[in-house]
Amino acid sequence: MHPRRSLGTTQEVVRLPGAETSDEGAAEGGSEFDIVVIGGGPGGYAASLYAGAAGLSVAVVEKEKVGGTCLHRGCIPAKEFLETAAVFRAVAGAKEFGVQASQPTVEFAVSQDRKQKVVDQLHRGLQGLMKQRKNQVFAGTGQLLGGHVVEVTAENGSTTRITGRNVILAAGSVPRTIPGFDVDGKYVMTSDEVLSLTALPGSAAVIGGGAIGCEFASMMADLGVQVTVLEALPKLLPGCDQDIADVVVRSFKKRGITVRAGVPVHGHEPGESGTTVRFGEDEELVVDTVIVSVGRRPLSDELVSEDSGVTVDERGFVVVDEWMKTSAEGVYAVGDLVATPQLAHVGFAEAVLVIKQILGEPVFPVNYDAVPWGIYCHPEVAFVGITEQDAKAAGIDIVVKKDPFGGNSRARILGETEGVVKVICAKTADGRAGPLLGVHMVGPWVTEQLGQAYLAVNWEATPDEIAPFIQPHPTLSETFGETVIALTGRGLHVG
Repeated sequence: MHPRRSLGTTQEVVRLPGAETSDEGAAEGGSEFDIVVIGGGPGGYAASLYAGAAGLSVAVVEKEKVGGTCLHRGCIPAKEFLETAAVFRAVAGAKEFGVQASQPTVEFAVSQDRKQKVVDQLHRGLQGLMKQRKNQVFAGTGQLLGGHVVEVTAENGSTTRITGRNVILAAGSVPRTIPGFDVDGKYVMTSDEVLSLTALPGSAAVIGGGAIGCEFASMMADLGVQVTVLEALPKLLPGCDQDIADVVVRSFKKRGITVRAGVPVHGHEPGESGTTVRFGEDEELVVDTVIVSVGRRPLSDELVSEDSGVTVDERGFVVVDEWMKTSAEGVYAVGDLVATPQLAHVGFAEAVLVIKQILGEPVFPVNYDAVPWGIYCHPEVAFVGITEQDAKAAGIDIVVKKDPFGGNSRARILGETEGVVKVICAKTADGRAGPLLGVHMVGPWVTEQLGQAYLAVNWEATPDEIAPFIQPHPTLSETFGETVIALTGRGLHVG
């Protein structure tokens, strides 16, 4: 997986007891399986599909629909609405391209219907895959008891017990709430409620300036909502490189989004014309709706019994080692349930790691310092590896190169020149740019451009090794290629 360095020790896997597929109890309707997965979200369904492809018998316990939050109330619905905002922007700016169109309006109920069609199509496809892999789905809430027994409680209160030679906990997460802002679906909402709206409010306060908060703020502002972002930390997009976050803040302000960082919120009081949000030092803001977007917490409530042997920490995360093993033999946990980046693709990777171990195949742990991140606000943000601030704080000597999208011909054609590509390299003993440590992008379609940067960082490639790779012209990806070429000491279109 990694040719130049170990991502940790290679797991010397010995096939776990009972890992071999057995005909006993593995048939349709049986109560014993090679693997029982609690939770049908990204981590859970990835584990079940990967295991099913390897011929293991799998049971998936899911209380709602397979696909989990990501498919039904998270990633996919949110990006559908962000695409609605992108289409709105395109129509509103059509005259610049010589296309005559009247000022657009949005019927959000139609967008909601389209979102649901997309979700339903993907859900049906996922169901088909699980059926093809012979995964058996049990509808209900699962709880792990002792001895790898999982009790499934159906909606009507009836219970069924099934057993897994191995058990994977993948129950996911739910939106966090904050004191003074009880969710009522009218004045106060989380992402769950926002993604079910059929009409947009006239004004909104978004509490939380992280990835989800910025996506909602961007989408709503583009569609005509007056948005204020309130962030308790000193800057928006905590964890992002400062140069990248600054571009987003400038873009937000240019589009009429009010950004207030370093201000705690103290509660709200509904009135005749909306609700009054109290924040900062005796400041108030009247809005139609408050959107609480302060992250997500693991859904571990009553997930495991005391005799299961599984440890849950004080924050609600299931405790695992680097191999995703819990404190109970043969029990693993993946996805938002563990204290790793809450990203669907990280859940996928963790699921594959677990199944390969069960199959007795050699594996490496996930390198969480170099996973790809994508934030789908406008402009988009994508990054992998360490930030310039983190490198300096760690005392790492670095070489940094930044190039704006303003000089990119495709960006000029699109009319989207906001943004920059920033590459961070380790500095060699002779002062040259060595292996890539981090790549940070903000601008048009950067979430689709991160792939080669992800490979470069994880392979510890140097600019000298990457520079010969040809970037097609004209493309947005040329900016990354040009930045790397410049790091060799001789740039083309950039210095």
